[in-house]
Amino acid sequence: MCWHRCLRIVGVNPDWLHQGYFRIKWLADNNPPMKNIPLEHVHIEPDSPTDGPAPAVFVLHGRGANEQDLLPIAQELPDSLHVISLRAPDRLQGGYTWYDLDLSGGGLHQSQPDAADFERSRALVEDSVEAAIESYNLDADRVGLLGFSQGAITSMALLLDDPRRYRWIVALHGYLPDSHHVVAPDGIADKPIFIAAGSADQIIPAARSEAAANRFEELGAAVSYTVYQAPHGVSPGEQRDLVEFVEANV
Repeated sequence: MCWHRCLRIVGVNPDWLHQGYFRIKWLADNNPPMKNIPLEHVHIEPDSPTDGPAPAVFVLHGRGANEQDLLPIAQELPDSLHVISLRAPDRLQGGYTWYDLDLSGGGLHQSQPDAADFERSRALVEDSVEAAIESYNLDADRVGLLGFSQGAITSMALLLDDPRRYRWIVALHGYLPDSHHVVAPDGIADKPIFIAAGSADQIIPAARSEAAANRFEELGAAVSYTVYQAPHGVSPGEQRDLVEFVEANV
């Protein structure tokens, strides 16, 4: 069974998704990924070329999905961004996963990332970010993260691992793992963080996302936290708000 799995975009016109798919496919086919980046990925360049390094967002999908899953959202972000959507390292049924689940705490709603898998995946993302900055001429001071579910959990942990690497993050329907709940690094104060939850989310209840938002607020981050009328997926209002957040922080 795939928990924390692929994105559902709630209430979106299927015709828009159909048209968006072919635009994304064309962009991906015409922007082949660099081979020296550890994780398989899709790279989409800004619509308008820049003379110097450009800002970027690294996209981390959910459990059981792949690097294509969040591109319909990523393509709505500012045109000035490079989009690098990473594929998780381990296969899971028809998709990929960042880590196995540790269910020893009592079940799905108390689940945690498997410690060894989680550390390995975070290291692979970190290495991929560093390699992509060099390969794609990215602005190292304007790098953001956008993650859904497992990707959100990983993004929040990565920010605490190295707050100065990431300018902002978007964490959709995730939680802060126990391994990072007491971490208090320098450089987190005033960091823009967008955290979203779903009132009907049966995979990652809103209370777990709220606890993450509260912890980041304790650390002095600039947190935007909202619960949307949605299950384990992204509602139109949630997408609109996250796009506005990114526009304000690129």
